[in-house]
Amino acid sequence: MESLLIHNAHLFSPHGVFRPGWLLAVGGKICDLGAGSAPVAKTSQAGEQINAAGNALLPGFMDLHVHGAIGQDVMDADPRGLHAMARFFATHGGTAFLPTTWSAGRQEILAALAAIGQVVGRVQGGATILGAHLEGPYLNPAKCGAQDARHIRRTDQQEAREFLDTGLVRLLALAPEYEENLWLVEECARRGICVAIGHTVADYAPVQAAVRRGARQVTHCYNAMTGLDHRQPGTVGAAMALPELCCELIADNIHVHPLAQKILLDVKGLAGVVLVTDAIRGTGLPAGEYAMGDRRVIIREGAVHLPDGTLAGSILTMELALKNIQAASGRPLAELWQLASRNAARQIGISASKGSLEVGKDADLVLLDEDYNVHLTVVAGEVVYRRAI
Repeated sequence: MESLLIHNAHLFSPHGVFRPGWLLAVGGKICDLGAGSAPVAKTSQAGEQINAAGNALLPGFMDLHVHGAIGQDVMDADPRGLHAMARFFATHGGTAFLPTTWSAGRQEILAALAAIGQVVGRVQGGATILGAHLEGPYLNPAKCGAQDARHIRRTDQQEAREFLDTGLVRLLALAPEYEENLWLVEECARRGICVAIGHTVADYAPVQAAVRRGARQVTHCYNAMTGLDHRQPGTVGAAMALPELCCELIADNIHVHPLAQKILLDVKGLAGVVLVTDAIRGTGLPAGEYAMGDRRVIIREGAVHLPDGTLAGSILTMELALKNIQAASGRPLAELWQLASRNAARQIGISASKGSLEVGKDADLVLLDEDYNVHLTVVAGEVVYRRAI
């Protein structure tokens, strides 16, 4: 079996921070790890040895909410585009992701799911495709954001079952204020699919009702939802108050002010926030205009907008999200690493195999320098990206 030893690392695990530390992967799994220098017996097992030069070794980044990159979009329904996205994300430390759909017609969503179904799993030279995230179409048009309001609708049970029966959906976002949508919360919970509350005008009571039925996540918290008011807690107040809810956060300093990032993390705690990018087609490309379905978006000065000025996703990558939340919160990487990996794995039910550096889990790894530059990405024990240390 192929084996990989990474030594002289600043290693972050749930059981402690090892500096220096080492990790041995065999057959795509973490076989052993520890503090200090790697034992001679472990060194002799390694087919490849990498000196981490004291850089930070973390579990690979897992992005649950990403629409596209480098000219590709999930709604293109093109397996080649999904492969290209997977390879791009690997260059930014991504080892797994959920391709995310927009609100669209039934056939367009089914086509996107079919394309995901063709490539789900390991991607040669790239991040693993874990399944699909349906962001809509069962949202509230009053908070559509960059979603196309023409395609937003309430749950049709036959249509929703057709989406879920693909077996690909791991995360689904909806607006809980509609009775029709509450059926879908229960159906997803029954199937083990995580439900996120988003693009909604719901106040505390509808969010609480959705949580009772099984909702467990909040879509890009603060954005496309009602804010916190001292008389009307809004979706944001409910998200902060209900411990069952884990809040997605787009930490690009555009969607959410750094102080608001810190407040959310202080209130929810380390287990209550999951970093996402909400990245779109133009991620990794120069500023300019790009397609979003039959509409156009403009990338300028690091932000993405529709022509009317509405924010339309981001061009964020996960290592920058982690860097930004560290600067915003002032917390150490020893605490924050889980926002980019373990929390995501827990939310979609795969934490037994991914999301942290522990023996027996998949050897999905990222090596970062002190400026959060990615120097190495490893997926299931295979080096998929390497930059000189």
